[in-house]
Amino acid sequence: MSEQRPLLKVEDLRTSFFTDDGEVPAVDGVSFHVNEGEVLGIVGESGCGKSVTSLSIMGLVPKPPGKIVGGKILYKDEDLTQASEKRMREIRGNDIAMIFQEPMTSLNPVFTIGDQLTEAIRIHTKVGKKQARDKAVEIMKMVGLPRSEELIKEYPHQLSGGMRQRVMIAMAMVCDPRVLIADEPTTALDVTIQAQILKLMKRLNKELNTAVLLITHDLGVVAETCERVVVMYSGKVVEEGTVEEIFKNPQHPYTKGLIQSVPDMRIKQQRLHSIQGNVPKPGSIKTGCRFAARCDAAFDRCLVETPELYETSQGHCTRCFLFDEVEEGVYDGTVAKG
Repeated sequence: MSEQRPLLKVEDLRTSFFTDDGEVPAVDGVSFHVNEGEVLGIVGESGCGKSVTSLSIMGLVPKPPGKIVGGKILYKDEDLTQASEKRMREIRGNDIAMIFQEPMTSLNPVFTIGDQLTEAIRIHTKVGKKQARDKAVEIMKMVGLPRSEELIKEYPHQLSGGMRQRVMIAMAMVCDPRVLIADEPTTALDVTIQAQILKLMKRLNKELNTAVLLITHDLGVVAETCERVVVMYSGKVVEEGTVEEIFKNPQHPYTKGLIQSVPDMRIKQQRLHSIQGNVPKPGSIKTGCRFAARCDAAFDRCLVETPELYETSQGHCTRCFLFDEVEEGVYDGTVAKG
């Protein structure tokens, strides 16, 4: 088990987009932390705010129309929301690196793999061209890319999807970052390559003690890779706990629905489970629990009040009135900050 020291803390983060129709809150009061050497999963449907959270941490929310309107992002006690663009350029790559969702759009098609890797190395470290090239070959070997000496001369379109994703991981790891944010790193890959990429990320996590923030909608990826998991819905954290707790004892109705939606190959089913309704448009629900319209357990209070994040056991929190002593008497009423 990794030493429990928060390396990155997100506190009450609020990120909005300002459109012709007004302010749209994409991330609304999100709090979590990542410990040194830990793999933390952030899971939820498309549109729940996962990627905007990661872009906020990196200082890459497009301005305009986006803006961090509240909260803190603390890296080693430094608030990144107050950092200058110059300071963020120093932190990006050196301290916090990111693997983006689609490598084909993240790699420049007119430059070779070697050019792009060596540029990343030379921007962040004061080394010569030959040293940077040697480092690029070394990091390519580390991420399991074959014939690195030849591959370095090739262009992105000449590589397979899995190889491009490994190049993206290599690019993220060239400066030995303390935190690696992986935004849906296996979405476009087939199952075999997906397993290889996840295995690679776990190996880098163990060997280099890199903290990993893994953003995904795939619960199988979470179960395979993560130690703790944060479940997001409509811009808010609705449940947080260890992977074992979340899978064995999910408490929020949304988390239960997500887990039930995963097909079990051991059981013959006529019909797969699905959560009724659709994810609400950001900012469309002004009062009450945002999941209430899709929840089988919803009652009157859910429609008029917004639930807090209740700590139901050590390190396990859920945003649901079913765990408020006022309604059910099942819990002592302690409210976790969030």
